[in-house]
Amino acid sequence: MSSAVGSGCASPGCTNVVSKRLACPKCQQLGLPPVYFCGQECFKKNYSSHKAIHSIAKQMTGGGAVGSHRKTPPDGISCDLDADEATKLSLPVWATGYTFTGPLRPALLSPTRSITNPKVKKPDYATHPSGASESEQRDRASNNNIRVYGPEELEGECNLRYACAMGREVLDAGGKALRVGVTTDEIDRVVHEASMERDCYPSPLNYYNFPKSVCTSVNEVICHGIPDFREVQDGDIVNIDVTTYSRGGYHGDLNETFMVGNVDAEGKHLVQTAFDCLSSALAMVKPGTLYRDLGSTIHRVAQANKCSVVRTYCGHGIGSLFHTAPNVPHYHKNKAKGVMKEGHVFTVEPMINLGTYNDTTWGDNWTAVTADGKRSAQFEHTVLVTKDGCEILTQRQNEPVMKWDADLLQR
Repeated sequence: MSSAVGSGCASPGCTNVVSKRLACPKCQQLGLPPVYFCGQECFKKNYSSHKAIHSIAKQMTGGGAVGSHRKTPPDGISCDLDADEATKLSLPVWATGYTFTGPLRPALLSPTRSITNPKVKKPDYATHPSGASESEQRDRASNNNIRVYGPEELEGECNLRYACAMGREVLDAGGKALRVGVTTDEIDRVVHEASMERDCYPSPLNYYNFPKSVCTSVNEVICHGIPDFREVQDGDIVNIDVTTYSRGGYHGDLNETFMVGNVDAEGKHLVQTAFDCLSSALAMVKPGTLYRDLGSTIHRVAQANKCSVVRTYCGHGIGSLFHTAPNVPHYHKNKAKGVMKEGHVFTVEPMINLGTYNDTTWGDNWTAVTADGKRSAQFEHTVLVTKDGCEILTQRQNEPVMKWDADLLQR
């Protein structure tokens, strides 16, 4: 919550009047609107809660200031759809001389796809030159509460539940197109066109200048992989991460990792472990559960299977905003604040690695990869906290509780 000199202290529950401009220095560094505290003791006492704002801000801006944004991918990264194969498969300029952590290499991108359906409602960042979501920035600066969604927002045409159902349909379409020899750019085309057919905006498109309509993360890519002209190889594991934005103004977010062709036993084990990590976490979702406790359950499942849990990226609140409170870390002994209540809507999306949990980012300023080049897998759902448990809003058809079936993920 933002406050100025002469108004109340920003610490929840504090009724003291601010007499000096004691602002959070980290908020200033990140470019967030300043919030003021009544004194050092109050600031220190509440900092563990307040700093959750910093984590969300850094995740959404790639570590830069809120007024800044992820860099627009540099020149020399794309080519026309009718370019020859050698050109399409050439390295983007940023990759020349780049030290990669694993064997995967990027190819060039196709031109960004256009919104061709006039019925599609665009989020505020869709036409922003920096891809910035000003509504999210205002929310991060002024809102410390987790939104509670009621029947009027969940039910009806183009509502939140509808947005999630459309996300599921779009992911299923993208998954059906995946096979050996197909490019991730083709997956992007399928996802983009499936979104248009459902009057939905593909939420990743232009979000802080992300150039595509879906994230496709192959092998050692943890998340935020950019679809390109590289062909999927026999033995690859490929995560497809879809978010759709409905005409009612709601986002639905989910992803799955698919096994393409002859995936080795270690890869299959990783994919099932990632699935089990999410399934175990969702079994905990109900009123009264602490958000921080999900990470401990995910950690135990991953550790028992000799895998690690990524710490840099986390689940998040979602609905009318793509990313909002709460922050949902997936690792053990995290400091997440908040207790689940009926009507909360958020994602859980643990990223599970075969090796170290450490990550790094490619020179395209988006693609997060494992620091040791070993493979990573992930599953994600958007969930609603109900009176006595949770509803998976992005569930597979007739699967209210996650059930492992390797055949559904085999391509």
